Amino acid sequence: MTSVAEKPGAAGGVRFLNGLNPLAALAAPVPAMVALVFARDATTPAAFLVLAVLVLLVGVRLSGRLLAALLALPVVVVVLGLGFSLWTDPAVVAQTPVVWGAGAWQVRVGALEIGLSTGLRLAAIVALSLIPGLSIDGTDLIRASVQQLRVPYRIGYTALAALRFVPRFGHELEVIRQAHRVRGAHAGRGPFAAIGRWWGYMIPLLAGAIRHAERVALAMDARAFGAHPDRTERHLVPFRARDVVFVLLFWAVTAGLFVVL
Repeated sequence: MTSVAEKPGAAGGVRFLNGLNPLAALAAPVPAMVALVFARDATTPAAFLVLAVLVLLVGVRLSGRLLAALLALPVVVVVLGLGFSLWTDPAVVAQTPVVWGAGAWQVRVGALEIGLSTGLRLAAIVALSLIPGLSIDGTDLIRASVQQLRVPYRIGYTALAALRFVPRFGHELEVIRQAHRVRGAHAGRGPFAAIGRWWGYMIPLLAGAIRHAERVALAMDARAFGAHPDRTERHLVPFRARDVVFVLLFWAVTAGLFVVL
């Protein structure tokens, strides 16, 4: 039986990013991120920073921490700008006015402009990368890569199986920790006790990983994984018209901002 993969937030009308194909959410901001690497003014990255924040606020369900992090971006830009201004070559900005100085050390207007534009550029690239980062589910990205990009399913679903290992390892690690606490093994404080505890976790965690990998390999073998050049998909991740519209609209806005600014 085949079904369309359900995504969290897909039913929410305004959280449109969660309902997009992962490839669309990934492809839309990439040209802007690449082009921003070569931008040297402050206006262009500032415009893309505002654009990315607006898209995230409208398109993704944000937790309180993520919302606070987005609202703190101006502070991050100022801190980065001041930091980068200190690393600017004084010879490059020697003709600009001095803002502040202490002895032979001076901070010039040109250094602040370069630092601010660099900080804005980094913040804009990070904010744009959050568009796919906060809206894409890793399993759906792999499924979409297999279905739309024709990535060999042997590679895609092997990566999917590896991705499934991560939460299982987290659960097994917590169980091993609880067992060690019950036994009182490697108790104490300090770096040596911590090293002893982690060394004690490694062997049972590795044994559990090998055991789980064997079960997964046997299950995949029993289902004739890799026996045919292609296979049917249980969960479909369709690339709809709205995905095309979002990508083209984002690319058009990107081109418009670079032309106007």
